Amino acid sequence: MQDGGGVPMRPRERIISAARDLFRKHGIRGVGVDTIAEAAGTNKMTLYRHFASKDVLIAECLGQMVGEFETAWQEMAKAHAGDPQGQLRAWLHFVGTYKLQQAERGCAFLNAAVELPDKNHPARRVVEQHKSRHRAKLIELCEEAGLVEPELLADKMFLLCEGARVSVQSMGANGPAARLLEMLDGLIKDHTPQKRR
Repeated sequence: MQDGGGVPMRPRERIISAARDLFRKHGIRGVGVDTIAEAAGTNKMTLYRHFASKDVLIAECLGQMVGEFETAWQEMAKAHAGDPQGQLRAWLHFVGTYKLQQAERGCAFLNAAVELPDKNHPARRVVEQHKSRHRAKLIELCEEAGLVEPELLADKMFLLCEGARVSVQSMGANGPAARLLEMLDGLIKDHTPQKRR
């Protein structure tokens, strides 16, 4: 396995990459450590040298995804510096597009929450922290943009995005989720103070 630049990946990176791909395609419970080790071109001993358990590996995979989302937030903040509504719209467009394009297995975080009901599972904590930070950032941007009832608006957006990802699973990308960006834009307009409309 090689990274995006053609450089051979180290065993730890190969294991995470293989696990993420397998979890996305087959679910967390549907993939064993033997399958992950084989897909990574290594063995169980090497896998366990890097990760104390499959649970730790799952948490690491989700943590890596959290890092990718954090990087996206930072890039949008730079691209729209001083323009919180621009940041908000850019993020919603990113999330909306991502949810529709990566929809074949649903949201990795939501899937993990469903597959891992134990609140003390290390991956479950990653999911809850990520979703809480995402909601808090939406509230912050709505406040900074001067939108009316920012917390309510953020919750509407959050639930709409979560629901769209689930809807894609049952009705496909051309179902109600296809109107996600339009609906999010409508929410922003509905919460924009009258004088600024």
